[in-house]
Amino acid sequence: MPYTTEEGGRLNNFAQEPKVYQAKAPNQKEQKMYIILGALGAVFVLSLVFVAFSISA
Repeated sequence: MPYTTEEGGRLNNFAQEPKVYQAKAPNQKEQKMYIILGALGAVFVLSLVFVAFSISA
């Protein structure tokens, strides 16, 4: 593990940095899955809001 010695003999540890890579654009299948998951998430949130309003009324 890389470390440096500071004033007074203290050790300062540094985390290992991950390798940097460029993100790739999602393909057609991944885009469709994102749309489906977004729609399901929206339906879930709307149903929670509906249940909360029905219980409070």
